[in-house]
Amino acid sequence: MRGIIFLVALAVFGTTFGQESPKTIHVYVALCDNVNQGIVPVPAKLGNGQDPKNNLYWGAMYGVKGHFNRSNSWQLIKTQANPQEGILERLLFKHRTEEVYLLADAYDGAKIKQTTIDFLEAAAGCNGQNVALEGKTLKFAGGADLVAYIGHDGLMEFNVTGNFVSKSKQEKQAIILACISKDFFAPYLRDTKANPLVWTTGLMAPEAYTLEAALDGWVLNESDAQIRERAAAAYHKYQKCGMRGARNLLVTGY
Repeated sequence: MRGIIFLVALAVFGTTFGQESPKTIHVYVALCDNVNQGIVPVPAKLGNGQDPKNNLYWGAMYGVKGHFNRSNSWQLIKTQANPQEGILERLLFKHRTEEVYLLADAYDGAKIKQTTIDFLEAAAGCNGQNVALEGKTLKFAGGADLVAYIGHDGLMEFNVTGNFVSKSKQEKQAIILACISKDFFAPYLRDTKANPLVWTTGLMAPEAYTLEAALDGWVLNESDAQIRERAAAAYHKYQKCGMRGARNLLVTGY
């Protein structure tokens, strides 16, 4: 009788216990900042690092918020202002057809160094953050499956220290859309043991269409090479740089 009860319990609860946690992505955006970053200045409205609404990398047409809000693949679930010190706005998106969630943080442009540290520590599996949503626990920061950095490559001007030694049980994926990110991020990313899914060999515009294209492939469990090809195709589409140029710029792996 006990055996029968046990089997019934498995039939009732087995699907619950067997469910995989939703896949999660955490995107770290250092807002474009003419004053506080070593960049070629952009129009003042786009380069105000304390104004996420109009910022080139956030609220503008091809910023993370502007672009993903118009996406056919992602639906905005929640917006939060000033969720923690240094972060001016936080967005939570859900993929429209898959159980995948994306958390995007807009960091004050003056806090680019902290943005970089937070990204690298997340790549190492540190500082996990849980978000409760409709009975699910979504894991972000160090608990995310994929982490991405968007913005100026501040490592051209400064070094960083932090908890970058890997604490992840499984390999984490990383996307770094910033100028020459492979050269400048590699020494740190190697310590985190994260896999560089897409990063760059030269100067680039870190706009959100490249990120979305790469994520489209990742959601579909495509290979690293296929994901990189999607990113390159999107970059060429918007920048008209030629596929050869896009492939040379956007690379995968070490």
